[in-house]
Amino acid sequence: MASGARSNKGLGLGLAIARHIVELHGGTIKAESRGVGRGATFIVKLPIRIDDKVENTQVSNTPQIQPSPSFENVIPSDNSLRLEGLRVLVVDDEADTLQWITVVLTGCGAEVFSASSTAQALLFLEELKPDVMVSDIGMPDEDGYALMRKIRELEPNMGGRIPAVALTSYARVEDYKEAIDAGFQLHVAKPVRATELIAVVASLGQKSSKL
Repeated sequence: MASGARSNKGLGLGLAIARHIVELHGGTIKAESRGVGRGATFIVKLPIRIDDKVENTQVSNTPQIQPSPSFENVIPSDNSLRLEGLRVLVVDDEADTLQWITVVLTGCGAEVFSASSTAQALLFLEELKPDVMVSDIGMPDEDGYALMRKIRELEPNMGGRIPAVALTSYARVEDYKEAIDAGFQLHVAKPVRATELIAVVASLGQKSSKL
């Protein structure tokens, strides 16, 4: 059984954000490495205009320390999935992750409540009555599995039946099974695309409306 507590905070979110930004500009990004301990090279291809003709240019360099990326324009332009009227509880101890998910979901019309711990999530669940929960698994003290088990012990009117998705860096079959056994409806491996996140929340919102 994989432990939900993580010792390494890097879960690929930065690369996911970079990918969204590059794709919004019509480009592509990929990572290459010669092996463990030998670093990584990120290759970005962006279209440029020369004499009214669009060509591709390739930039390849080792990662440099840069300011935190802007979260603007990470919302997909496709308006087929809207989340108006949905109240979403997002649980994660990583501030950047909370911010990214909040921007994506609010950009589609959802009302988002952010919790950074199991205790705070349970408090928000009781007081704010959200329709859907998005929870990270790897958190210190009590992980997402522990949170979900506590929620499923609650009465329905206290939020015990809230539809929920587990976000985790672990994508093995046993990790999926553990998430489902704990009470999650869905299990999504990181990094998750904005469009995938929106679709998952929309699907869970439909389940919530039937409860």
